[in-house]
Amino acid sequence: MAEHLREDGARWVNFYGRRRGKRLRPNRAALIDGRLSGLAPDAGLEEGAMIAPEALFPGRRALWMEIGFGAGEHLLSLAAAHRDVGFIGCEPFLNGVAAFLSGLEADRLDNVRVHADDARFLFDMLPESAVGRVYLLYPDPWPKRRHAPRRFVNDDNLDLLSPIMARGAELRIATDVADYMRHVRKVMAGRADFEPLSDDAAPWDGWPGTRYEAKALREGRAPRYLRFARKPR
Repeated sequence: MAEHLREDGARWVNFYGRRRGKRLRPNRAALIDGRLSGLAPDAGLEEGAMIAPEALFPGRRALWMEIGFGAGEHLLSLAAAHRDVGFIGCEPFLNGVAAFLSGLEADRLDNVRVHADDARFLFDMLPESAVGRVYLLYPDPWPKRRHAPRRFVNDDNLDLLSPIMARGAELRIATDVADYMRHVRKVMAGRADFEPLSDDAAPWDGWPGTRYEAKALREGRAPRYLRFARKPR
């Protein structure tokens, strides 16, 4: 079957989440207008060109990615703690991006780029084995049975993500939804390209917490923190 492509040549994928919420405050709208395009990982690239991490983040020792960073508190904390690492944050929800840009300005971080769209559109632009760590924190659980294929952790998405992850690169997932935990375990158990590292009630070292996690704990939900490693090819 022929692959469906967008007008810009990227692979076509269905997107089901929200793109916008309430109207942005003027200062945050100004950040979107003035800063976002320059922070895009593919800014200045010719159409069809690949992103070169070493050019995007000169002198940085690794490239890490967060898929769906929300308002960005985890990504900001991580980037501040690891100045020698380059980060790409992916978030299609504009209001979350605006909140993140505000924090980025305040913290004066220069090791983060922002992909304000579905993360899957970025995968085709990154070279093989480019990414050393991927975070997927409290993803939309899509709790209805008929919506389960929309969950990010599925074989189609992992088939796109896996090639851009380096040997030994970690995929770190946090969720407070029991059914999503079971779903992740089942999908990952069927993958030949990933191996489990940990599945804990306590977060991994260096975890700064997120506002969503705090809400889950207040409401009596118990998060789970799972780590998987990309196997050698």
